[in-house]
Amino acid sequence: MEYRDLYDENRVLTGEKIQKGQNVPKGSYYLTVVVFIENSKNEFLLQINKKYNMWATTGGHPKSGESSLNGIITEIKEELGYNINPSELKLIKTYKTEDDFVDLYYIKKDIDLFKLKIQQEEVEEINWFTRKEIDELILTNKFLPTHIDFYKDCLKYIGVNYE
Repeated sequence: MEYRDLYDENRVLTGEKIQKGQNVPKGSYYLTVVVFIENSKNEFLLQINKKYNMWATTGGHPKSGESSLNGIITEIKEELGYNINPSELKLIKTYKTEDDFVDLYYIKKDIDLFKLKIQQEEVEEINWFTRKEIDELILTNKFLPTHIDFYKDCLKYIGVNYE
């Protein structure tokens, strides 16, 4: 059984945990990590999330005992079958929602899709997308709504204005 650590409103570990899938107790928070991977052609690596049947970026929840950084490295390894050097990842923003802290990471990296081994249970398909193509996914409701603000903040981080 997989567990997640709980934090207080100031992101201090409480010592409590919940099982994956359990509701977060009121006043507690857990961690969520997401990453936008951009290649040298300014395309972003997206995946179809099987749970929502929509395009999204790579992400998930660190397991109990994992830091945010270790959690995103684990998610990239699990979902894409790819090992990332921690020094290449940049934490660009943290969000606080009603029950979690979301850490948004960014990495500029050319990755050969044919060398990736996707996690069949969670990922349907992967592909590189231009900003214009992502805009179209958003307009046609094919991009996971909770990831739209993450995408916009990623663009802001790399110096692109989102229209």
